[in-house]
Amino acid sequence: MGDRRMTRRAFITGSGGGLGVAVVERFLTAGWNVTAPRRAEVDLNDPEAVRQALEAAAPLHAVVNLAGGFAAGEPVGETPVETFEASLRLNLRTTYNVCHAAIPLLADDGAIVCTSSATAHAPFAGSAGYAASKAGVIALAKAIAKEGARCNVLVPSLIDTPANRESMPESSWGKLVPPERIAEVVLWLVSPESAAVNGAEIPV
Repeated sequence: MGDRRMTRRAFITGSGGGLGVAVVERFLTAGWNVTAPRRAEVDLNDPEAVRQALEAAAPLHAVVNLAGGFAAGEPVGETPVETFEASLRLNLRTTYNVCHAAIPLLADDGAIVCTSSATAHAPFAGSAGYAASKAGVIALAKAIAKEGARCNVLVPSLIDTPANRESMPESSWGKLVPPERIAEVVLWLVSPESAAVNGAEIPV
């Protein structure tokens, strides 16, 4: 029984992505009990499926929202609203569903981490859907922090993933941030050492 009280439990989405793999590995190395369902296991757009998955993992000391995706599009004048809404479903609705279900299941010292993007603050042509969805994640995280749950949001620039390396010249790879470094930040954000940090945007 004493061991169970000592075990810290985390629910991590997006565990199959380049950042997700590094975050899950870091939490496991730190001795956490990690629940990290893949997309095929839990539909994050389904509130009931999300609720069941989180309840099975509770009580939770950390909820880390890494699931999402990027799809470059056309200018707003040439983009159907369905395409725009697809980005909201992929990045914002999934994060909302997880946070909504997780908040009642958080331990007293539990914390939530959401993931936005630097594009939320600096959109580029063709990024309206993605930028809006990631800006929404920032607003969501800050609202949650005002409502009593500790919640912070990562704002990555360029993460060192195979996809990003393929999309840019090798001479620019030095600008990419290793996922392992971001994983350290995530672990810190749900630790007692960061208890005073709430509602913050963390550029990484």
